[in-house]
Amino acid sequence: MLASAGPRDQADDPGLPLAPLWPYPKTMRTRPLAFAVHLLTGSGAALALLALIAANREDWRLMFGWLGIALIVDGIDGPLARVVDTKRNAPNWDGVILDLVIDYLTYVFIPAYALIYSGLLPSPWGLVAALFIALTGVVYFADVRMKAEDNCFVGFPAVWQMPLLVFLVFSPPAWVTLGVILLLGLGQFTWLKFIHPVRTTRWRRVNLSICLAWVVLAGWSIWTHFEPPAPVKAGLLMTSAWLLAVGIVMQFVPSRQSADPA
Repeated sequence: MLASAGPRDQADDPGLPLAPLWPYPKTMRTRPLAFAVHLLTGSGAALALLALIAANREDWRLMFGWLGIALIVDGIDGPLARVVDTKRNAPNWDGVILDLVIDYLTYVFIPAYALIYSGLLPSPWGLVAALFIALTGVVYFADVRMKAEDNCFVGFPAVWQMPLLVFLVFSPPAWVTLGVILLLGLGQFTWLKFIHPVRTTRWRRVNLSICLAWVVLAGWSIWTHFEPPAPVKAGLLMTSAWLLAVGIVMQFVPSRQSADPA
């Protein structure tokens, strides 16, 4: 019998190329600073895990604390990525995909999980609502039409930690909670617009101010174990309504530039 070809025979045979030990010798063009920004974005996954642990212990204050830190990371990693040009200096990792994964965890999955054990809905409706949020949220995040040219979101942008916090503060009847969840979930698949408070340029000063006010009121509510004073509750409700509705209003109120004749 003929002996099987050994490594040396394979190397000598041009028809049997050996796989390189390091598969990316020519495509790896990563600079440490650019990769560090990807790691910063990826830290959102660790923060999401910490938020999940807190939710499992029904420690809603701590859960929202971790989600708040993740929100800060989400706000600063984009500008940093543009400064260090991650697309050119760390091209083997897609920051957009990384960001979507983290956003789904912190905006959709963790709030859906918390809803099951929050006591806001009786069994089995908490689980049903959570499954609805998780399923519609992942489909929305995969929709390539989710961003409009004016930097608004097309459809409710699946920021479920926002209504969850409002639910915990007001403890509405179960039918109200279910109704709002149903409307917002279906609203993800409409052509209604919802602002990005920073990137949407129209009415940005007003919208950003109201968004910052919402953050302060939300933080106050979390600090007081979701039992803030009545003025804080009223402010939280009004700022939430503004942030949800202002993009829709802008759709039907033409801007001065579009209203001016050419």
